[in-house]
Amino acid sequence: MSNIKLIIEERPANIGNFMVGRLLPFREKRMVGPFSFIDHMGPAAMSDHENLDVPPHPHIGLSTLTFLFEGEITHKDSLGSDIVIKPGQVNWMTSGSGIVHSERTPEYLRHTDKMLHGLQIWVALPKDLEQMEPEFCHVEGADIPSWTEDGVSFKLIAGEAFGYKSPVPVYSPLYFLELKSTKQQKLNIGDYLFGESALYILEGAIESDGNIFEPRLILIANDAKLCEFTMHENTTVYIFGGEPFPEERFIYWNFVASDRELIEKAKTKWLEQSFKPVPGETGFVPLPDQNPHIKK
Repeated sequence: MSNIKLIIEERPANIGNFMVGRLLPFREKRMVGPFSFIDHMGPAAMSDHENLDVPPHPHIGLSTLTFLFEGEITHKDSLGSDIVIKPGQVNWMTSGSGIVHSERTPEYLRHTDKMLHGLQIWVALPKDLEQMEPEFCHVEGADIPSWTEDGVSFKLIAGEAFGYKSPVPVYSPLYFLELKSTKQQKLNIGDYLFGESALYILEGAIESDGNIFEPRLILIANDAKLCEFTMHENTTVYIFGGEPFPEERFIYWNFVASDRELIEKAKTKWLEQSFKPVPGETGFVPLPDQNPHIKK
C-alpha cells in the first residue's frame, strides 16, 4: 500500500473466556471510515471441554459483522434471532437504540474438539440512525459477490466496490473486501476504493515501497486512491474502509455514540437490566467498572 500513514500491530484482548487480537480502536487511530472496532479471533484449537461462551451483553449505535474462517458460533439476540454462523457466512446485527446478544459454541460441538477462527467487526452508524430500531441479517456465503482478476480472488463481504454490491444491509458508504492470491501479483486498486482505507494481513505477506509486511498487521493509508501493493503467493488480506463521519464517535465498552449522553443512558439501562432480554438465556456480562475506551 503506497503512502502508508500508520502500521498497527495486533495486540491481545479478552472476550468472555476467549483471547483475541485487538486491531481497532488504537490510540493513534480510533476509526477507519465508519469502522470502529476489529478483533481477530484465534485461530484457537479447543478441546472437548473448552467452548466459546460470551453471555448476553448489550450494544448501541453500531452494526456488528461476524465472519468466520473456521468453526461455528451460535448467535442469539433480543430480537429472537437464533442462528449458527459458519465459515464464509456473514452475521450482521444492527443495534441502533439497543440490542442484547450472546455468542456460544453450538450445543452439538460442545463435547468435541474444534477450531475457532474469524473476524469480529463493529461499524458505527450515521448520527441520524444511531437510535434506529435494531435489526439482524444473516447472509449465506454463496450470496456474497466473488470474482477473480489476474490470479487474485476477490470477495465483497460488505458494502460496495469494484462495481459490485454486497447483500449485507449497510447504512453508510463503506467496503469490506477479502483478497486471496496464489502467486505473486502486483495490484493497484485505489481507483475502486474511496474515503479512508486500511489493509489487514491475515496470512502470507505484501510488499510496498520496498518494505515487506507480514501477518497480523493493519496498514492504514493516507488516501484510498493510493492503494497499490504486491501480494506474495498464498496471501490473504482484508481491505476495509469508507467515508468517515463528520462527528467524533465515543466508545465505552460495547457502546458507540456521537453523544456521550447516549452512552450514559445505555450504561444506566444495563445496570438496571432494562434492555430487552435474549430469549432462553440467563446471566449477563456485567458493566465494566472502568471506561478505558471513552475519550475524556
